[in-house]
Formats: sequence, structure tokens, C-alpha cells
Amino acid sequence: MEKTETRSNNKSCCASFVGYFKTTGFLIYLCHGLSTWGDRMWHFAVSVFLVELYGNSLLLTAVYGLVVAGSVLLLGAIIGDWVDRTPRLKVAQTSLIVQNVSVIICGVILMMVFLFKTPLSTMFHGWLLTACYILIITIANIANLASTAMGITIQRDWIVVVAGEDRSRLADMNATVRRIDQVTNILAPMAVGQIMTFGSPVIGCGFISGWNLCSMCLEYYLLWKIYQRTPALAIKARQKVDDQEMKPLNKQKDIECGKTNTDEKPGLVCPAEGAQLMKVKTLEQEKEQRCGDKVLEPFYTLRDGWVAYYNQPVFWAGMGLAFLYMTVLGFDCITTGYAYTQGLSGSFLSLLMGASAIAGILGTIAFTWIRRKCGLIRTGFISGVAQFSCLLLCVVSVFMPGSPLDLSVSPFDDFSSRYLDMNDLMEPVLTTTEPHQVTTVGYTNFTTESPGDDPFQPESYISVSLLFAGIIAARIGLWSFDLTVTQLIQENVDESERGIINGVQDSMNYLLDLVHFIMVILAPNPEAFGILVIISTSFVAMGHLMYFKFAYKSLGRQLFSCTSKSPTVQTSNPKISDCVAVST
Repeated sequence: MEKTETRSNNKSCCASFVGYFKTTGFLIYLCHGLSTWGDRMWHFAVSVFLVELYGNSLLLTAVYGLVVAGSVLLLGAIIGDWVDRTPRLKVAQTSLIVQNVSVIICGVILMMVFLFKTPLSTMFHGWLLTACYILIITIANIANLASTAMGITIQRDWIVVVAGEDRSRLADMNATVRRIDQVTNILAPMAVGQIMTFGSPVIGCGFISGWNLCSMCLEYYLLWKIYQRTPALAIKARQKVDDQEMKPLNKQKDIECGKTNTDEKPGLVCPAEGAQLMKVKTLEQEKEQRCGDKVLEPFYTLRDGWVAYYNQPVFWAGMGLAFLYMTVLGFDCITTGYAYTQGLSGSFLSLLMGASAIAGILGTIAFTWIRRKCGLIRTGFISGVAQFSCLLLCVVSVFMPGSPLDLSVSPFDDFSSRYLDMNDLMEPVLTTTEPHQVTTVGYTNFTTESPGDDPFQPESYISVSLLFAGIIAARIGLWSFDLTVTQLIQENVDESERGIINGVQDSMNYLLDLVHFIMVILAPNPEAFGILVIISTSFVAMGHLMYFKFAYKSLGRQLFSCTSKSPTVQTSNPKISDCVAVST
């Protein structure tokens, strides 16, 4: 009897395990994993390709980064508005096809340039090769814009609809998506890096193009499957509003036309309908006369998007998240380059990056646990305090032994001429920007293995150790805070504005990211890096103060009370859909 029960339990466990792979949630995770894996490979590889094409110079990479950031900054609201106005399945499929086809075309062009670079450089006095560079950057930028649209529609909209009214499920889905981001952010560039190292750039281009072709077909099928399993995805808020507005108009039209009057002769047009047709014709004529408005329509959309973003109840929370991008305290090319000047090897930096990924995963776990105990808004407050507390270690590191801080050195001295020789930058190191980990590439010299031979060996490693300890530890609070703001936007922004608001949020993130690069350009020396650390920590503090303003406005004094066994009541602010635990 016991054996029979054991077998039935085993069968039920196996059935539930197999059944999980057929759920809508798993299909979303699989689709997002495939998309993110391809994105991470491409973002890593394109930076390396551009450096190799231009003779180990970072010029093309810098231009590409500037074009990408500027495009999202200017077009984020317009992309979001297009997401709002277009049926969900069409948005997802169009973005998927445009993104992957752009990457495939770009990969083919890169292969041709690598194979025929010498003859191309001699044709038309080198202008043909320059045109190829421009074409590569343009197509790669189109792929990034399509990726932005894909991220908005899947991560900010589809997940909300699939989760339904279950906010706990929404939190779990958001956290799982972030964990997928963390894992692919490390493994995908490592995989393509090995192919490029043991093969060649041409093989790398071919592999990425082939991957995107296969992934596009599978993702297309998965999107269709998710759409079929979730009927709510077929209805958008704007369509509901239009239908509600048309119903009374049609009813009024039926009454005026006398449909209830059976004596009316067939074939006659009622006066009300004729007047309606005249109004339509007049409107069409006015539209034809106002052709200039069509040209200015994108600018109106851009203006309306930013105004709508400002009027959102979660405006200060979104601004707080954007301010976290204005920092050098992350694993980007700037911090990696500084670490190299402090004697850290490339292999050790890769270990630190692995530790940062683990800390990010712990942050997603902490988010789900704290949210269940204290509520969503308090989770952001606690995460902000934790992140800022860890970053204080970075501020302390500025004044510790081994710190190169020297205010007597001019900030405009050339960093590269004094510390880095571009001809010695041999191998790429994966780096990422904060807090969403958009993959970029930095360069360190892997030939430096012995500390005695290191030309950049500092007097002490205390300063750089505290710096990276603070950065890694802060990622737990960072990712928990990021998930909090993401879910607040998902829950509190109207469905009809979800795309445009998230588009503006992406624009704000890129704007602050650009500001942080400008700050580094103005003070590029390692001696001034300590000042950048202090400024970055100040911006993080300002971001969390903005979130605190939002949280205190929403919860008041209840923000500081958190008990797990307390009844829940709705917040005093009806716009904020968060349950607050009230102490008994």
C-alpha cells in the first residue's frame, strides 16, 4: 500500500514538473531568455568588432554608444506611444523581426568588411569603408530601438496581463526575469567570446547571425503561443475606451435616424446622418489643410509623453531610479579601467563580476521576501537604505591607503597618454552599466599577471578592496530597488499609457547615463576618480530621497512600521495600489 502511494506521489510530482514547462509563465521566461541571450551576445560582440575594425581605437565604439543613447533619449516616448496604439501581438512580432533581421544584416555586413577590408579601404579614397561603418552603426542602432520596444511590451506589459490581479505572481515573474538577465549577462558574452578567441571575428559574426535567425523563429512561435493562451492580451485599454465612446454615439445616431419608426421609407438618408456625414467631410478637409501637423506629430507625442510622465503618481519613484544611472560605481568600462590602474588583473576582475552577478540574484530574492513581509513601497525604502549604506564603503575608500586621490592634478590631463597605451589593450572584458546591465565592453591588459611586473601596482590594496566590496554589496539593494520601481510603474500606470510612460522612463535612464559619461570626460584621471565616487554617491542619495518623498507621500508615518502579522488596509492615496501593513 505504501509503495503504491509512493509511486502515485512520484507520478504526480513528475506530472507537475512536466506541466510547469507548459505554463504561460515558463513560455515567457523561455522567450525572454532567448531574446536576452541574443542581445547580450550582440552588444558584447559589436563593441569588439568596432574596435578591431578601426585599428584598436575606441572611436567607433564611442560613436555607437552615443548614437544608441541619443536615439533612445529622443525616441523613447515615441516608441512607447507606438506600443500603446498598436495591438500587442503585432508590436511583439514586429519588434522581434526588426531586431533580429537588423542584427543578421549587420552581421553579414561585418563579415564582408572583415574579409575585404583592404580593398574596401582603397576604393573611392576610403569613403566606401566609411560608408560601411556608418551603415553598421545605423543598423545596429535600429536593432537597439527594436529591442527597446520589445522590452517595453514584454517586460512592462505582457507580464502584467499574464499575472492578472495577482501582485505576488507579478513580483515573482519580475524577479525571475531579472535573474535570467543576470545569468545571461555573464554567460552569453563568455560563450561568444570563446568563439571569437578560438575562431575569428568572421566566425563570430556568422555565429551571431545564425543564432538570431534560429532564435527569431522560435521566439515568434512562443509569442504566438503565449498570445493564444492569454485572451486578455487581445484587448488593449485604448480599444476598450474607443468602444465605450462609440456605443453612446451609435445609440444616439440610431435614435435620431428613427430606427424605431417603421413607417420610414427605405433608401432615404435621415437628416441626422446627413449632418454627421457633413461633419466628417469637414474634418477630413481640415486634416488635409493641416499637413504640417502630421510633420510635427512626433514632437507632440514626445511633449505629451513627458507631460504624462510628470503627472504620474509614481513620478518621483521613476526619477529616483533614473538618478541611479548617474554613477561610476558599477561594472562598466570606466570602473574596469580604474581597477586596472590600481593593479587588478583581468582574471581577478572577471571573478568580481561573477560575484556581482550573484549579489544581483540575491537582490531579486530579497525583493520577493521583503515585499511579502513589508509591502511593495516599503521594500523600495529598505532597499534604498541598504544600497546607500553599502556605497558609503566606496566613499570611505577614497580616503584610505592606496587611493590615488590628488586634487593638485589637473582633471584635464590626458588619462590615456599617462596610464593606458591603446596598442597594449589586447583582450576585451565584459562590463555592464547600472542598473539594468546593458552590456558594453572595456579593455584591460591580460599580459599583466605578476604583481611585481605590474606598472600600476599601488602602495596598498585597501582602497580598491573597499571600493569593490561596496559596489558588489550595494547590488543587492540596487536590484531590489529596481524591481520595486518597475512593479510600481506596472501597477499604477494606466494600461493605455503603459508604453509611453516606460518609454520616457528609458529616456530618463539614458539621459542620466550620458551625464555620467560627460562627468568622466571632464575628469578622466585616476587622481580624480575619488571625486567621481563622491559625486556618484551623492546622486544615488538624491535618487533615494526622491523615492522617499514618493513613499512618505503615499504612506505617511506608516512607512516606518512593518509587521508581518498585521491586517492590511489600502493607502490614503487611492492612486497608489499598494497594501500597507498597519501595526496593531
